[in-house]
Amino acid sequence: MHLLSASCVRALLFATLLRQVSGLETVIGLYGETLEIPCNIGAMKAEDITITKWKYAKGGSLSGDLLVKRKDQGVSISATDEYKGRVSMGANSSLLLSAAKLTDQHAFTCMVVIDADIGEYPVNVVIYKTPAGLEISDKADELEIGKLTKLGTCVAKDSNPAANITWLKNNTPLVADGKGISIQASVLVDPVTGLSTTSSTLEFSAEKEDRDAEFTCSTQPTVGTELVSSPAAFTVTYSTENIVLQVTAREPLVEGGNVTLKCLADGNPAPTAFNFHLKGELVKVENADTYTITNVSRDSTGEYKCSLVDDPTMEASKDITVSYLDINLSPSGNIVEKAGQALDLTLQINASGGYKVTWTKDNVKLDKEPEFTKLTYADSGRYECEVTMGLLTQKDFLELVVEGVPVIRQLSKKRGEDGAHKVLICEVEGSPKPAVSWSINGTSLDESPFVNGKITHKITVVPAANLTVSCSVSNEFGADSRTINVSSHQSDDNDQTKVVVGVVVGLLLATVVIGLAYWVYMKKSKQGSWKTGENEDGSSEEEKKLEEKVEENSQKAEV
Repeated sequence: MHLLSASCVRALLFATLLRQVSGLETVIGLYGETLEIPCNIGAMKAEDITITKWKYAKGGSLSGDLLVKRKDQGVSISATDEYKGRVSMGANSSLLLSAAKLTDQHAFTCMVVIDADIGEYPVNVVIYKTPAGLEISDKADELEIGKLTKLGTCVAKDSNPAANITWLKNNTPLVADGKGISIQASVLVDPVTGLSTTSSTLEFSAEKEDRDAEFTCSTQPTVGTELVSSPAAFTVTYSTENIVLQVTAREPLVEGGNVTLKCLADGNPAPTAFNFHLKGELVKVENADTYTITNVSRDSTGEYKCSLVDDPTMEASKDITVSYLDINLSPSGNIVEKAGQALDLTLQINASGGYKVTWTKDNVKLDKEPEFTKLTYADSGRYECEVTMGLLTQKDFLELVVEGVPVIRQLSKKRGEDGAHKVLICEVEGSPKPAVSWSINGTSLDESPFVNGKITHKITVVPAANLTVSCSVSNEFGADSRTINVSSHQSDDNDQTKVVVGVVVGLLLATVVIGLAYWVYMKKSKQGSWKTGENEDGSSEEEKKLEEKVEENSQKAEV
C-alpha cells in the first residue's frame, strides 16, 4: 500500500480546491491525516477582523460550533462532540482538523466580523482513503486448457471511494469477453468506518502458452500512486502431444563410454513413467525420464526409442553411433633387419568413418607410406604413423635398425691446406657401427657422427717416401679393406690416377702395333697361298692364333 506523506497531503489540499455545482469550494483530505480548511476572506485584511468563528453543518439546518477567536485574544475551543480535541486554528484563520474521518465529509463555515458586518465562507470537505492492501486470494490449484476456471479473487480493503480493480496477465489488462475471461466485482461497506472493500473474481480459460504467465491485479486510487498486487503463477495442465528422445554423451562417443537417454514429453504435468527400447530390449523406468547405458561398444551402434507407458504409440527415436578406430602396424616396435633384404610393412585400419594417415621418420613428415624393397643403411630410423578420425587419434611406431657387413664406399686423398700434408678419407657404410683402422699412423684423426649406417674417417700423414696405405673396417658381420698409393712428392696429388692412365695408353699402342702386323701378314699370305697350302679365304691356324692374341690384348686395354 502506498500513502502520501503529511507534507505532500498539505500541499495537495491547498493546490486541489474544487468548485462544486452548489458553488461551495471543496477541499480534499486523506483519511487519518490532518486537514487544513482555509478561511477565504477575500480582500479583507486580517487586522480589520474583530471575531473569527468556525462551525460545521450537522444536518438539516443545524450547525455545531467548533472554535472562536476574538481580536487580540487567544482561541477559544467550543466543540463538545466528536470534534473535541481535534480542531485548532492555523495561519490566516484556517481550521486544522486532525485524524480526518469519513464522517467529516460535510460543510465547514468560517464566520468573520468586521465592524458591524458579518461574512460567512463555507467549504465542502471530501475525505479519500487509499486501499489498505491489494492481494489475490482463493487461488486455483491449477488451470486446465479450454476450461473456464476460477483463478482467484483480488481484494482491495478499506478505501474511499470504493476501488476499481483491473486484472492483468503479463502486465496486459484483461477484459471480460464472456468466453475465456469472466470478471465479477462486489463492494462491501464497513458500517462503523464507512470504508469500502472491493472484491473482484477472475475466471479464466487457459492456453498452453499460459504455463509461464504471471497474473496480477491493480487499482488506481483517486489520490496517490497505482497499487499492484504480488504476481501469481499457476500450473496449466494439458495432455502430452509430442515426445522427444534426447541423447547425452561425451563427444566423440567411443567404446567404454556412457550414454544417457532422456525422454521429454510436452504434457503438463509431465509423465512419470517411460519405456526405453534398447535394440530389442524393453526397459521400463518409473518416477524418472532418463536411462543410462554404460560401457558402450561398437555393437551398441543403432536406433534407440522411448515411449509413454500409458500410450506406447507415442514414441520418439534416435540413432546412436559409437565411434571406433583400430590400427595394426606390422611389423612394429623395435626390429633389426639385414641390408639388402626386403621388408613388408603393412598398416591395417578398422574405423567407423573416414580417416587420415600421416607418416613421419625421425619426426620429419613423409610424403607417402614408406616402402622397403631393398633395405639400405639409410632406411634406419624411427617411423611413426598417426591415424585421425575426427577427434579420435591412434598412433604406432617402427624403430628400424638395418645391419650388415661394412663396405668401404670410397677411399680417397687430398692435399692438406699447408701443401705438405696428405689427408686420407675412408667413407664406410655398415651397421652396427664398424671399427676403422689404418695401416699407418697419422695425425688429426677425425671421425664423423655415425648416421644412417654411414661414417667417414680421416687421417693426416706426411709421407717421407711413396706408400701404399690401407683402410680396414669391420663389425660383427664381416670386414672390408682397400688400399691407396700415396706419393712423397708434393706435386703428385693423383699418383694412382697417373699409373692407370699410363697402363691404358700402353695397351692401346700395343693393340695398334699388333693390328698393323696382322694386316701385313694377311696381305702376304694371300699373295703366296699356293706355297703354304693355306685355304684361299686365309683361315690358317696361325691366323686364328693371331686373332685370339689381338682380342686378348684388346680386352686388357679396355681394363
